[in-house]
Amino acid sequence: MTAEERERLARAALTHVVEPGDEHAGRALRRHGAAGFLRLLREDGGPLADPFQGTGERRVDGWRRRARTAAPDRDLDLVARLGGRFLVPGDPEWPRQLDDLEDARPLGLWVRGPADLRGWALRSVAVVGARACTPYGAHTAATLAAGLAERGWVVVSGAAFGVDGAAHRGALGSDGATVAVLACGVDVPYPRGHARLIRRIAEQGLVLGELPPGAHPTRSRFVLRNRVIAALTRGTVVVEAEYRSGSLVTARAAARLGRHVMGIPGPVTSGLSAGVHELLRGEATLVTDADEVEELVGAIGRLAPARRGPVLPRDLLAPDTARVLEALPGRSPAALAEIAARAGTHPDHTLAKLYELHSLGFVERRQDDWQLTNRRTEASNARHGGT
Repeated sequence: MTAEERERLARAALTHVVEPGDEHAGRALRRHGAAGFLRLLREDGGPLADPFQGTGERRVDGWRRRARTAAPDRDLDLVARLGGRFLVPGDPEWPRQLDDLEDARPLGLWVRGPADLRGWALRSVAVVGARACTPYGAHTAATLAAGLAERGWVVVSGAAFGVDGAAHRGALGSDGATVAVLACGVDVPYPRGHARLIRRIAEQGLVLGELPPGAHPTRSRFVLRNRVIAALTRGTVVVEAEYRSGSLVTARAAARLGRHVMGIPGPVTSGLSAGVHELLRGEATLVTDADEVEELVGAIGRLAPARRGPVLPRDLLAPDTARVLEALPGRSPAALAEIAARAGTHPDHTLAKLYELHSLGFVERRQDDWQLTNRRTEASNARHGGT
């Protein structure tokens, strides 16, 4: 077995030994290498008096107990039978932006799915939010994910109920790319109600996690999983989140890593939007659709279209013509001299503009006086974008 193969096998074993994001383990790994770290754990001591300096005895004892039961060959065989693989730093498919996590970097990633993770991660956006989301949140997440997928972006989320599931379905529904980052083994469908969705993601996209096959989720593993979502992507969009929400953990991890943080606003009366609004008061940028997300995370020059209200016929009038129109009273007819005085223009010029406005349907003549068109005409103009 080559040194590279020993390191890969040791990293696979260590995913069974240490919890995701354990910086103590990260320091030991950096100091001893994966094979050396695992050997020290299995030797119950070693040539170094204190090989895990700065790490508490209880933590090290836990590592040692789990190291004795780790079976990396079995785990690697199982993931291979599922059509998956185990990625480690240095592999061509390893997403190097995960290295920004430093000592909290994953030991490796268990992956199912046909796509190249590194290539997908370079053009990915996280869409996260509340599990108990409102219909507004589910619709917004699905629409946003579909828009991102149609623009060639990979949608990353956590496969949970609510916003996560809506985001995955929105991307899949547009025949787009999506990645589910799990807080358990990639062979464990969690939540169970999303077993079919996770299976579909594994067939059309990617399912990945730090924990070995068979590992089950815990509350702390969900929180630690979020740092991977944040580091893997170019930006994180939060759609509905309460003040205490795992989605905010993801967003703040993204901010610490220098990634873009975005939020979708919601009703100020909704507690499920309170956390998002708090982000928007600080580190997040307000976005409302895929164009605005792409403007932030995409290449230079990918600007969202300018937003403005509808162009009304009145907006197309020349300034002096519009001034004459504004000089007419709202309800009653007015004489030419009165209109000219109110518009501040010569009567002859005013008369020419009134005839122009008449031809456009804005005014009508009543003997020698002028007035705005009647209410029926105004209502018709309004329906067609007029005044």
